[in-house]
Amino acid sequence: MYTIEGETGTWETVIGLEVHAQVISKAKLFSGAATEFGAAPNSQVSLVDAAMPGMLPVINDHCVEQAVKTGLGLKAQINRRSVFDRKNYFYADLPQGYQISQYKDPIVGTGEIVLDLPDGSARTVGITRLHLEQDAGKSLHDQSPRETFVDLNRSGVALMEIVSEPDLRSPDDASAYLRKLRSILRYLGTCDGNMEEGSMRCDVNVSVRKVGDTEFGTRCEVKNVNSIRHVMSAIEFEARRQVEIIEGGGSIDQETRLWDPNKGETRSLRTKEDAHDYRYFPDPDLLPLVLEDGFVERIAATLPELPDEKKARFIAEYGLSAYDAGVLVAEQAKAFFYERAAKGRDPKLAANWVINELFGGLAKAGREIEDSPVSAEQLGGLVDLIADNTISGRIAKDVFAEMMETGQDAGAIVEAKGLKQVTDTGAIEAVIDQVMAAQADKVAEYRSGKDKLFGFFVGQVMKASGGKANPAMLNELLKKKLG
Repeated sequence: MYTIEGETGTWETVIGLEVHAQVISKAKLFSGAATEFGAAPNSQVSLVDAAMPGMLPVINDHCVEQAVKTGLGLKAQINRRSVFDRKNYFYADLPQGYQISQYKDPIVGTGEIVLDLPDGSARTVGITRLHLEQDAGKSLHDQSPRETFVDLNRSGVALMEIVSEPDLRSPDDASAYLRKLRSILRYLGTCDGNMEEGSMRCDVNVSVRKVGDTEFGTRCEVKNVNSIRHVMSAIEFEARRQVEIIEGGGSIDQETRLWDPNKGETRSLRTKEDAHDYRYFPDPDLLPLVLEDGFVERIAATLPELPDEKKARFIAEYGLSAYDAGVLVAEQAKAFFYERAAKGRDPKLAANWVINELFGGLAKAGREIEDSPVSAEQLGGLVDLIADNTISGRIAKDVFAEMMETGQDAGAIVEAKGLKQVTDTGAIEAVIDQVMAAQADKVAEYRSGKDKLFGFFVGQVMKASGGKANPAMLNELLKKKLG
């Protein structure tokens, strides 16, 4: 349990997250303008996005499908009737002077996400709602010392705002929630989850209360945090800030704050608005969105196997631990790679090599699984050589290192370098005799009761055999010889 020890007692943190996930779509929510990331400023702006007089929004049905698919992936209620509202506020990068969003009648209602926590436990976090809305443009403050530039490429891009219940209690909870949500979105193909590109952004609501209290404290919202690490840091800072204020005799103002990653602190931005401040009303240019019969069912029939279901199958079908299964299903591409590598082989041995050696090697090389120099079939071939005792596990690590460097098959490397494991008992006995003759004093010490020297002899024989001696046979023969 994550708590903060204050002067007046022990405090807990109450956290709710609002995630803005950009919908994967080639066109914006209410116009046909492109959504490609990295385009030249103001090169993807239609007359609708620029809020020219007389322009009318037209709903992009693909974005509706993506929102429904996400709701189904979150095991949420899909509302057959939803309403688009105007949310009124004024920024230089919001040409209309309002945002088209959803308020009282969102397209998706309550759902849930099951978190896999670091201690191996699992817990369920409620989803309050998911609604569709259009993004604002972007203000650029670093292009000129005197002026602010506005880029409207992002204006009108479809967002899914996914709001959690205040069920999170620690930075680790928030991290697990965001990772799981991102995994689900990527499996579904509804959002790429690239926080560094701004296609998944997070508003963090934080309040504190004494452990044992049931009433919520006054919350502050930290806006637009763009990495999981920063979300965790912002929660830690904000919770401690609030505890210090309350214990110092002050009170928490409900406000919106910014996270400054350079200083590692939150700063006040504005007094927190309530819903009435936005003067919501149904958009007169858009009729209520009514989903026809069979629409949701057709989308449900296209859902892929999602992380929780895939994890359960990996445990049941392959006999993997919950931890290993969780690591493998965290990303869809990693799960696919593992299943190809494990096909027709020892699934646990394959999992060990995928998780420990492949993932470790890719991380060291700064590469993603899609860009792996070793294919799933090649890794499976290496596992085969270990399983049939052609090479030892130690030799296999050297072979794998060369596979990562050259992309060659394991069999070709083993053949070219003469790395096949020695399983001939006579050959192994000859090496053991050679080592015992050279280490006669150590043999005498072992036979006088120093059993711990056995490991020394194993190492010496392995060294003398170039690491090729079969470990099981070596141990058995060595025990007999030394005994």
